[in-house]
Amino acid sequence: MSSPSDVLAPRVTAAIAAAFGDDHPDLRDADPVLRPSQYADIQANAALAIAKRVGMPPREVAARIVEHLDVGDVCSEVEISGPGFVNLTLSDGWVSAEVAVVAADDRLGVPVQSPQTIPIDYSAPNVAKEMHVGHLRTTIVGDSLARTLEHLGHHVVRQNHIGDWGTPFGMLIEHLLDVGDGSPEADLLVTDPNAFYQSARAKFDSDDTFQSRSRSRVVALQAGDVDTLVTWDRLVGMSKTYFNLIYGTLGVTLTDADLAGESTYNDELKGICDELEDAGIATISDGALCVFLDGYTGREDKPVPLIIRKSDGGYGYGTTDLATIRYRVQELKADRILYVIGATQALHLNMVWDTARKAGWLPDDVTPIHVQIGNVLGADRKILKTRSGDSLRLMALLEEAVGNARRVIDAARPDLDEPVRAAIAPQIGIGAVKYADLSVAHSSEYVFDLERMLALTGNTGPYLQYAAARIRSIFRAAGLDVVTPEEEARRLVVREPGERTLALLLLQFGSVVTAVGDELEPHRLCGYLFDLAQAFSSFYESCPVLKADDAETRESRLGLCALTLRVLVQGLDLLGVESPEQM
Repeated sequence: MSSPSDVLAPRVTAAIAAAFGDDHPDLRDADPVLRPSQYADIQANAALAIAKRVGMPPREVAARIVEHLDVGDVCSEVEISGPGFVNLTLSDGWVSAEVAVVAADDRLGVPVQSPQTIPIDYSAPNVAKEMHVGHLRTTIVGDSLARTLEHLGHHVVRQNHIGDWGTPFGMLIEHLLDVGDGSPEADLLVTDPNAFYQSARAKFDSDDTFQSRSRSRVVALQAGDVDTLVTWDRLVGMSKTYFNLIYGTLGVTLTDADLAGESTYNDELKGICDELEDAGIATISDGALCVFLDGYTGREDKPVPLIIRKSDGGYGYGTTDLATIRYRVQELKADRILYVIGATQALHLNMVWDTARKAGWLPDDVTPIHVQIGNVLGADRKILKTRSGDSLRLMALLEEAVGNARRVIDAARPDLDEPVRAAIAPQIGIGAVKYADLSVAHSSEYVFDLERMLALTGNTGPYLQYAAARIRSIFRAAGLDVVTPEEEARRLVVREPGERTLALLLLQFGSVVTAVGDELEPHRLCGYLFDLAQAFSSFYESCPVLKADDAETRESRLGLCALTLRVLVQGLDLLGVESPEQM
């Protein structure tokens, strides 16, 4: 099954080829330029682009195209309008039949693509540090892409590249040994990691003995000392508990099995440096081992290095990131590799990829992609922080969202039982935050405004959740269970304008999800679901459902309601947003 545009596009292309292909072979695969129109279901704008190339007025070009256009089984009307547009009106019978096919399909028209292996690097918090608002978007966008790509049939490998190695861990291990497992201070690793880290840092800066012990502990850690590794593992384990608290609150699909921290690649780093140096790709500069690539220059046209071993012998992000891409290509057998991280990391990633290509670790048939993440801003349009200027704790932000949602529910639905309101509040609050994030292009900045996010009007998560809950209430009012897909398919007959508009949008779901997977842009799905919810609202106002004129119309409209509900719930699930039963 296909969207109307997918069905008509090859036919318009064939008509162009038949009309002009002999004289202009380059037009045999001409772009038909199809789009929705206020004058018809689909409008073909190819004539305007072709006219100059064939030396004919656009309306004459359009007439030639229409003369060769074979769409009688799909369209009830074809007309030329304006300067040369071809307006295509789909027949009620075709729309009814196609929407019935979608209704009968468990996948709602979403195709299964040829499977690829796609590692996705996202979230990436640091052990013993609080997750802050900067982690919000990479976690939410990455998770939505993982859900969508899996739904399209791909093998997604979640890669949570946590910071769990390096110099600070000598300090953190010593502090944990000092305070002892099970102490209130140690428990901060789960409840307030920043407090634990800051306490260790203060001791490191003020106590020479502790500082010396910490430096020695780093050496022991890197040397693989068994007792040190046991304490390090305990430190990481307590941070996992904290991470899982955040992920559980956010409703994302990351688990401990997806952790692929910096420590994973520690044993590979020396070999990477040796291999690059032996190949002449890396050279010593000011005591550090660096890669200098053509085309990467900074101020005064000085070359920008990718440092892979520091002058003190330590390794940095460049080395670890080279290890990760080599692992993802050689061991995971990746076809595409997604890095859902900040836009500011573009230069670094490109240098890593180009180095990996030069070393032969990144072949041409593997595509790395930077899914660039823009900043979350406050009302002052600066990066969202606390009043003291610190990074805003992610858990504090989520708790505020749930608290505000609970106040909205208490005011709007005091008739609901307390357990129901308690269950709905996190669904709405967290859903509002996630949807607001996903509804704008992931590379764009956006202003964090909880009041707007929680609104029941406009392009918000609660508006879509309410649309789904409203449909469920229709079936409750009728004393019916939501009809099965097979029942939907049997009942659907589209006649009225409100029914057609809704049905045509339902036919687009598969192509929209496919586009999200291909272009890696979840905001496309958000925009589609918002349009669908608006179309359903208009349909419901203009086309009585339970009070329809006759039984056949009532059953058909109930089928449209049920199909809309399924698409809304499935679409929201791909975004990672829950659909409450009541609102």
